[in-house]
Amino acid sequence: MAVEIERKFLLASDAWREGASGQVFRQGYLCISQDATVRVRHAGTRAYLTIKGATAGMSRAEFEYDIPVADAEALLRDHCLKPLIEKTRYEVPFAGKTWTVDVFEGANAGLVVAEIELEHGDEQVTLPPWIGMEVTDDPRYRNSALVSEPMNGEGATGEGI
Repeated sequence: MAVEIERKFLLASDAWREGASGQVFRQGYLCISQDATVRVRHAGTRAYLTIKGATAGMSRAEFEYDIPVADAEALLRDHCLKPLIEKTRYEVPFAGKTWTVDVFEGANAGLVVAEIELEHGDEQVTLPPWIGMEVTDDPRYRNSALVSEPMNGEGATGEGI
């Protein structure tokens, strides 16, 4: 069983943008519950179906499968909860790790969140100078929560929370 362990942060500045490369993501949810979420994602030329278990601290079970792009587009259009999550995901190297920075568009325009995936829950990580407040334990910043309660940029820099 795959396990996802990650920490999430708001950003203190735009300094991360230097040298960052980005890819457009569209994703939607077929199911959102406390026990599991089922997500459809179209990213570039690939598409995925992802099932995530309940969150326990920073970790949760995660199962991800490649699916045809045409199937993903049909699921996103006809079966996923709205609004869809639209974002550009940037990969930003720092101190030997690759951070992801999601710049949201659409219903969540203005929200910017950085994530770092960890090997284990007590892994120490050097925080980049552009990292702001940690929101790992705040369920409002889960992508699945942004479907029913879009942020519209609120809290993007730690304000308005």
